[in-house]
Amino acid sequence: MRVVIPPCGCRRCEDKPVSSRFLTLADVAETLNISASQTYALVRSGELPAIKIGGRGQWRVEASELEAYIARMYTETAAFVKDHPLTREDLTEAITSD
Repeated sequence: MRVVIPPCGCRRCEDKPVSSRFLTLADVAETLNISASQTYALVRSGELPAIKIGGRGQWRVEASELEAYIARMYTETAAFVKDHPLTREDLTEAITSD
């Protein structure tokens, strides 16, 4: 979330965070804690809906699409965990691989 200093300079407006409707791929990468190339791959594969804008075709992801993507990943992960229960072997491997 970005904080924008308003032209009026009033203290009341300075502290209000301004949330952008569209995010850059760098913003998305930071939010998801992944690399820029992983973010680009998500967009190019269509897994994360995005648009290209401007003469140079800059990618932008709508904040609501990012939130929907995150919700889908939680649902998919829950289904994966349910279908692939953790075994003793998995625990042993996790402990010994550290």
